[in-house]
Amino acid sequence: MNRTKIYGVTAVLSLLLTGCAAGPGGSIYVPAAPPPDYNRSSSGAVSPAPESAPASVRPMTPPAEPERSSAPSYQDQGESLSGAAASLVRKADSLLAQGNVPAAIGQLERAQRIAPRSAAVYFKLSEAYVAAGNLAAAEQFTLKGLSLAGNDSGLQRAGWLLLADIRRARGNVAGADQAEARAGNL
Repeated sequence: MNRTKIYGVTAVLSLLLTGCAAGPGGSIYVPAAPPPDYNRSSSGAVSPAPESAPASVRPMTPPAEPERSSAPSYQDQGESLSGAAASLVRKADSLLAQGNVPAAIGQLERAQRIAPRSAAVYFKLSEAYVAAGNLAAAEQFTLKGLSLAGNDSGLQRAGWLLLADIRRARGNVAGADQAEARAGNL
């Protein structure tokens, strides 16, 4: 096993074990029955301990359920680029043309933070990672961009063709053919 995998496994195991540890207030176990210091009335009903009782004895109220939207998780329209994000993309393009790939990726990551729902930024990031030789990351950024392209058929077509090129470069000819077919159907 290489070091990266060993470090990854070690990190995951340590997170799992940390999550199982008790917090600063003691045990995380919550008993099903009320603790013995609860008051029982003559009818046998249980009343909560007085407010001065420690938090571990007071009954807990469950948090409110967050409202769920019935809207689909995809978007119909791709997010347009703000002026700041577009400026960063232009600067990244010039850095890529100069061969300064790491600086271009830095500019594109800044643009991504400004416009996190813009498919165009993800496609540019993908192109930069192709230039850096990181085809796995490039494929993931392309897939993310495709999920954000909405109904923009031109943007979708560009994304599918980019994905086809990346998959072909990775040796996934069948995946490349599928991506090209998707682009051809648009």
